[in-house]
Amino acid sequence: MKIELRPLELSDAEKLYDFFQELPASENGKNNRAHGLSRSEFAAWVQREVDSSHGKNVPSGRVPGTTFVMYVDGTPVGISNLRHYLCPALEKDGGHIGMHILPKYRGRGYGIIITTETLKKASEMGINPALIFNHDDNVPGWHISEKVGGTLASITETADGIKLRKYLIDTSKISK
Repeated sequence: MKIELRPLELSDAEKLYDFFQELPASENGKNNRAHGLSRSEFAAWVQREVDSSHGKNVPSGRVPGTTFVMYVDGTPVGISNLRHYLCPALEKDGGHIGMHILPKYRGRGYGIIITTETLKKASEMGINPALIFNHDDNVPGWHISEKVGGTLASITETADGIKLRKYLIDTSKISK
């Protein structure tokens, strides 16, 4: 099995359109902003994501971040987002990393793989510790955070009553 984690590129937009439409629009606090877009809107969204990964044209209130696609034997199975640094709002309930696995590929260990690979990218960028939030009722999500070395720092509640588990991960301990 060949696993690759690659940054989203504009040249991949056409072949990834259906994949992004299949990912849930919103789930466990993670939003797929590309869900429901037309093909031309999707291409423009991909360009904005690529720009963000280079720190260009980042909208006010957001921080630069890179969207990665994980391929297994050439098939896209999930995405992760790595924020290059955190603003106060992200320190409170966003964190450095978010990820989605297509529902049909869940339960196969891909969540641990994509999170580990994204943590390696975080380490390469000098991010340490990495901060990950999981909804308290997202048991698979917080199990992944723990399996990749996360230490539960706190359980908090958002203004709208959602309980969040805050994990800190020492990226220097992630195998390169």
